[in-house]
Order: sequence, then C-alpha cells, then structure tokens
Amino acid sequence: MKKRIAILGSTGSIGKQALEVIDQHPDKFELEVLSALKNTDLLIKQAIKYKPNSVVIGKDDLYTSVSEQLEPYDIKVYAGEKSIWQIVEMDSIDMVLIAMVGFAGLMPTIYAIKAKKQIALANKESLVVAGELVTKLVQEHKVSLIPVDSEHSAIFQCLTGEDPDKIEKIYLTASGGPFLNKSVEELTKVKRKDALNHPNWDMGDKITID
Repeated sequence: MKKRIAILGSTGSIGKQALEVIDQHPDKFELEVLSALKNTDLLIKQAIKYKPNSVVIGKDDLYTSVSEQLEPYDIKVYAGEKSIWQIVEMDSIDMVLIAMVGFAGLMPTIYAIKAKKQIALANKESLVVAGELVTKLVQEHKVSLIPVDSEHSAIFQCLTGEDPDKIEKIYLTASGGPFLNKSVEELTKVKRKDALNHPNWDMGDKITID
C-alpha cells in the first residue's frame, strides 16, 4: 500500500528533494498535499505534475492566482496560515513532511501530531523553541517523529538499534564551514562578513548567521 504524503514547504530545498524521492519510488508514495508560502510559479508547476488532492498557498492574497491556474486540474486550493495547520488533519494523509522554514513549522507539526500522523521533520526550529512540548505530544499520541534534516537524520540512523541508555555523548561534526582549520586566536577576530562567506552552502544571510 502506498504511503500518502503531505509536503509542507514543497518549493524549498528539502521539499524539492522529497519530490525527487517520490519520482524514484512512485509505487511507494502518493502525494496528497503540497504547500508553499509564496512561490506560486513553482507550486503550480508541482501541482500540475503531481496532481495532489489539495494545495495550500500561505499568503492569502495569492489565492486567486493559484486557484485560477489550477481550476482545470480539479485540485482543491486553500490559502492562509491556518489552512496549512488544518490541512494535515485530512483522513487521507499518512505522513506529513514539515519542510517549512523557521517558527512557521511549529503549529503544523503540533496539528499533525494531534491528528496522529507520522511526522518527517526537517524543521529543527520547532524543536528549538518547543522541543519539550513536541516530544510530550509525540509520546502522548503515540506517533513516530523521523528527523530528515541532514545532521539530525545522520544521528537518527546511527542510533537505530542501539540502547539509548548506553549513550553518554553525541558529537556532531561540522560540514567544513568558513572557519575550518582556524586557530582559537583567529576565531576571536571573525566578522559577520566572514561567516556569510560559506564555502559549501548558500542558505541566505539570516539562516547562515543564526
């Protein structure tokens, strides 16, 4: 039986990678929902290609544009922040991939957990700001939460089958940023512009600094 998926943040990096996985395994996944904050052009292209049950555009003022262009395809269109929260409660959804950026991913995560959906979480901010709450809800509603962001997924996979009581520390290695091989003295003189000059990732100024 195919796993029915909702991808929240389908126009971002992780959302697009998730769609590539679906392309590679069409026998295992069925796409139910796509959502984006404001990238209407890509969201519409994705919707036409994958034909989900529904799409949600985060910005209310973009509803008409998306709705008109998807009208011939019999795809339901919703708009607004609360629509993203509520769409995950659909009975036809088995798993929700939270690939939204920042604090915006918290409420959809909470709604999805309460609706007893399996959670694939790429939004680490949800755990940073409300880790205790999210963990409590996961245990209370007996759902699985799978980390899919690179570092967290690596830890998750390494710990599979291990006894957590025997683990004292986890060392998370860096990916080779701009300060690799710098001395302690050199690090005391680092400027903002130096941090923004990342050799491996183009994440935008705010995410890079944060």
